[in-house]
Amino acid sequence: MTTGQHRAAQPEIDPPDDERLPTIAEQMADQLGGWRGLVESSIPVVVFVLANIIGELRPAVIASVSVAVLIAGLRLAQRRPIRHAVNGLFGVGVGAAIAWRTGDERDFYLPGILYGIGYGVALLISAAIRQPLVGWIWSVLVAKGRSEWRADPKLVRTFTQLTVLWGVVWLAKVGVQAGLYLAHQDTALGVARLALGYPPYALLLLITVWTVRRVTRESPPTPLPGA
Repeated sequence: MTTGQHRAAQPEIDPPDDERLPTIAEQMADQLGGWRGLVESSIPVVVFVLANIIGELRPAVIASVSVAVLIAGLRLAQRRPIRHAVNGLFGVGVGAAIAWRTGDERDFYLPGILYGIGYGVALLISAAIRQPLVGWIWSVLVAKGRSEWRADPKLVRTFTQLTVLWGVVWLAKVGVQAGLYLAHQDTALGVARLALGYPPYALLLLITVWTVRRVTRESPPTPLPGA
């Protein structure tokens, strides 16, 4: 009777596969750095935009870099993860160095535009050759290095479609910034950098996590022919 009770209770235990993936909220928080990461990564750009409107280019560059360094140092002192702060510091530092050298404030945003173009093109190329970049990033960041999705036609198709979506959105938002850059709309470019930064990224990330989790739970992997 005791054995029967244990057997009856066993189906209520979650499958091991479900425990391998963190929740959607946990994955979103990890990739975005939480609300604090979002705010901290935006502050140096906000400082640059405001300081450049009020004063001149070089004080704006100094102010934005100083704030980025301060944020990274504060995180380090608090023994918090500094990955997002370091990424933000690197991005601000490169843009600031170029703008300082050329004397043109719009060049502060040039590295981000070039990076975005390269990333968008790489995404579309990876989808075209059936090596969707979103799938490989998923393997590294979420699936702990596992790439079983390559043996499942449904997941390959899903990751390919998601990769195309990421590529198109990325090129679209970079296209807006590039248009403002070429039109010498410096203030509007700064506003666009903020508005088209994390919001589209967060939406794409949410769509990706939700879609992949739904597909993986709908059916077990179906091996590709000859796999």
